[in-house]
Amino acid sequence: MLTGDQYKASLDDGRSTYFEGEKVTDLPGHPILGTVVRNIADGYDWLALKAVDGVSPLSGIPATVDQLREKVGLVHSAGMMAHVNYTSLMTLTTAAGRLARSSPQYVERIRAYVDDAQARDIRVTQCITDAKGDRSLPPARQDDPDAYVRVVDRSPDGVVIRGAKLHITAASFGHELMTIPTKAMKPGEEDYAFAAVIPVNAPGVKIINTTYAPRHADARSFPMSGGEHFPEGFVIFDDVFVPRERVFLDGEVASAAVFAHSLGLWERLGGLTSMADGADVLVGFAQLIAEANGLQRVGHVREKIAEMIIHATVVRACLEAALTHAEAGEFGAVFPNELYTNAGKYTGATEYTAMVRHLHDIAGAAVVTAPSIADLQNPEVGPLARKYMSTRSDVDGEYRTRLFHAIRDLTADSYGGWRQVTNVQAGGGLYAQRIVTRKHYDVEAAKRAALRAAGLAADPAPSRGV
Repeated sequence: MLTGDQYKASLDDGRSTYFEGEKVTDLPGHPILGTVVRNIADGYDWLALKAVDGVSPLSGIPATVDQLREKVGLVHSAGMMAHVNYTSLMTLTTAAGRLARSSPQYVERIRAYVDDAQARDIRVTQCITDAKGDRSLPPARQDDPDAYVRVVDRSPDGVVIRGAKLHITAASFGHELMTIPTKAMKPGEEDYAFAAVIPVNAPGVKIINTTYAPRHADARSFPMSGGEHFPEGFVIFDDVFVPRERVFLDGEVASAAVFAHSLGLWERLGGLTSMADGADVLVGFAQLIAEANGLQRVGHVREKIAEMIIHATVVRACLEAALTHAEAGEFGAVFPNELYTNAGKYTGATEYTAMVRHLHDIAGAAVVTAPSIADLQNPEVGPLARKYMSTRSDVDGEYRTRLFHAIRDLTADSYGGWRQVTNVQAGGGLYAQRIVTRKHYDVEAAKRAALRAAGLAADPAPSRGV
């Protein structure tokens, strides 16, 4: 296993990463990005405490439902980078099983890479979404043929690729980039049917970082995002050479969608896991601020919190169902149930805005107007601010103010905006989840049940008393 310090040292490898117009040569020492490095290093050290005989608990592929449940819980607790890495390697494992018939020449290569990545304890991020250019046109008909990542040269030793991948969480902070097609490809689009793993420091790889991290010197008003934030990477492949042994798809258009579908499953499972915990946090904040405001017994407030509780319970139930009904695939690996994973992720994303609206309605406008913690400490206005931010003798003004800051940071500021968008877009967007849900739902069984209920089937439904 790598230690946190070894992870930090591994970033000094000549990678080209940029932030707000400047090239970053010292990621650990950067005033904003350095926080990300420290979080990931802490995650490495946390996992080391759980190692068995020096082997990371992230290693291995789940072969039973219990192992899958344990892995999902571990990854969720280990932080964003552990989640991104696990999602990448499980995507490759899933894809290998699905390629066994259509493109078997890549299967052993993929499995060998997954074993090696786990043995080296590196972090792999996933690169899927292309620049896409004109969304109404397929890759081969774009004005700029580089709108989708493509192979521009082939040799016996490997290939050269060009293009860009967008929205890549923590791209600058991993070791390798799992680069896969963003969609299904058709004949004539062979150069775009490409998958591989590429080192972050490979010549020609350039990463531009954006982040919701607060830019304020005093982070006390940002209790959620001030201590933990992860940039999104705009990954550019500027004629990057990829050795043949790292290529997992090259021109097989019929297999291009396998990788996106595999990633979608694991990305949505991670999103569902986060949403289940996040929904409980929203309920907690709603109850706490209702009590602090003296509104916990008001009818409409109780109704809103009850609706939030039902939402949190349904999302949690979908996660439990996805794990309980996990299915065995190729090579003995176990995968979450597609139907419950997609239905749960869709439910969590579509109802999130309503849950946040309830929270804001319960909390009030002070979510965005509460004074800063520094204001509360000002000798002239601080005592007055604390006095008027309190609601009764047992509700301290600073306590209530800190609740407002946490709610604002989580739901109504830069981090809140990031959550709002990624809840919908992470894992392929809502339309993709509707497609997968319909594909895996037994519509024929539902039709038969309806026919029986209507008395139109050969085996009518048993009568039930009312």
